[in-house]
Amino acid sequence: MSDLTQDAILPGNLRIFQTIDGPRVNLDTILLASWVKLHCGHSRFLEAGCATGAISLILAKKFTGDFHITGIDIQDELITLAEKNASIHELTDKVKFIQGDLRDKKLLPLEYYDGLVINPPYDSLKASRQSNTPSRSTARLELTCTINDVGELAKRVLKSRGRLFAICKSERLDEFLAVMLQNRIIPKRVRPVYPDINHNSGVFLIECIKNGGEGLSILPPLIIRDENQNYTAELLRAYEV
Repeated sequence: MSDLTQDAILPGNLRIFQTIDGPRVNLDTILLASWVKLHCGHSRFLEAGCATGAISLILAKKFTGDFHITGIDIQDELITLAEKNASIHELTDKVKFIQGDLRDKKLLPLEYYDGLVINPPYDSLKASRQSNTPSRSTARLELTCTINDVGELAKRVLKSRGRLFAICKSERLDEFLAVMLQNRIIPKRVRPVYPDINHNSGVFLIECIKNGGEGLSILPPLIIRDENQNYTAELLRAYEV
């Protein structure tokens, strides 16, 4: 196994093992976890591309009661660490992890989940070069998961009225919306995220409903840093569970 670090990802509340040369928890991880909401009767979630399990574990701590989440990742080493992280925090009754390819139509039950959470690879193979570290390339580039794969997965595994929560590059918003609509995963809320007031949005957060009705809300922007380059109060609240 690759060299590991154990890092605090929520102040005093959650520490996880992760590889030095693989995908690591970053700000997008925290933003996506804070974006997820439970709706009436919704308790069964899937995290696709879970890596070492950070988002699944945050949500298991965030949502009490009858909440269960399954994380899936194609990389064996990451799933081993995710299971270790769940065990350390005594969350194995609410979280489980499986190794597999999210494109495998036989791997996951059909129309079973109330929610799907995903931070898909941001970059197309045409737009970026592969990293020297295969694990990072898999997480960053569309080697094993494209936006089309996300739409097809959501259509396949979500119940009718189930919800997709995702984060993606702002420059790919048009593509993301088109693919979701094609699969009847109807965008309902979009929130652009800006590094500060002087730069364009880098990523967007989105919530979609399978077989949802018309009506899309564009929410006020989330600003990461203020004019003094300090984290904004709203950004800091994302770290609270």
